[in-house]
Amino acid sequence: MDSPSPFKSTLIAQLFQQNYGWLCRRLSRHTGCSHSAEDLAAEAFLQVWLLPDPAAIRSPRALLATIAQRLMYETWRRKDLERAYLQVLAEAPDQVHPSPHEQWMLIESLQAIDRLLDGLSGQAKTVFVLSQLEGLTYLQISERVGLSQARIHQLMKEALRCCYRGLAE
Repeated sequence: MDSPSPFKSTLIAQLFQQNYGWLCRRLSRHTGCSHSAEDLAAEAFLQVWLLPDPAAIRSPRALLATIAQRLMYETWRRKDLERAYLQVLAEAPDQVHPSPHEQWMLIESLQAIDRLLDGLSGQAKTVFVLSQLEGLTYLQISERVGLSQARIHQLMKEALRCCYRGLAE
């Protein structure tokens, strides 16, 4: 990896000095936790650092707020997914409880699937989950969600295409 130019380092340092406190305060209001806000702000600045030309940023606060908001939503979505998994696990018989390592692997897998399906409609995500995780047939999914089998097929094609694109990246 090439070392960053002194200009880029200086530019990012200035952006950080001018906006880090502001971004942390803004995120703290949304998260209710200064530590989470600091983590999200740091991640937002890392993403700015990775931009090919940070000098082209016209509205740094707008960009930082947008990046941080997306990161915050991703964090919330991951926590919701983990909470839902743990709820299902709590309702399962003791004989089928995976080990802590298996639980961690399952949560990581669910989060990876969630990232792959990012951008799909709620219907497409639901159809994918019902098909791939619950093992329902298109007919069963159609009956459960009230859509035609042809629409279920279309939504599955969208979801699988999204997964293949994500895996190819």
